[in-house]
Parts: sequence; structure tokens; C-alpha cells
Amino acid sequence: MALRFGADVCTAKTDYGTVLLDQRSGEYWELNPTATLVIDTLMAGGDEAAAAAAVTEVFDVTADQARADVGALVEQLRAGGLAV
Repeated sequence: MALRFGADVCTAKTDYGTVLLDQRSGEYWELNPTATLVIDTLMAGGDEAAAAAAVTEVFDVTADQARADVGALVEQLRAGGLAV
């Protein structure tokens, strides 16, 4: 499923990944380059399988680990109220 951030979430790319600001709480989330690749893939309309495949192409990680990491990231973003 594609991912999108809530209206109260601002994003900024950095040299080290992506920073998310939840304007409701004032909390910042810092995403590393791997998480940035995942959210970029999901926000472009890809699903979790596509995001995991992108991670395995760029980083030295197994497909099983990539799938688990992508799922965990999406779950964290949704649980934190950042993504829908």
C-alpha cells in the first residue's frame, strides 16, 4: 500500500536521510538513508514489497530482513500518527 504523511507532517531531506516534523506535537523524527529510500518508494506509489526490493538492491541486506524492516518502519510511522 502506498504511504502518505498526514497534513501536519513536514519533511526535509538532509545529507543524512530525512527529518520529519510532527507539527501537532513538535516532535522530530530522523530517518536514515535506508528509511528514506523506503518512504520515497512508498510515497511514489510502491508497496512494501517494492520498498523491500529497493532496499536489497542498494544495501547489503537479505530480502527477509528488508521486508521485516520495511514493515516495522511503516508500523512505527502509523503508530506515531505520522502516516496514513
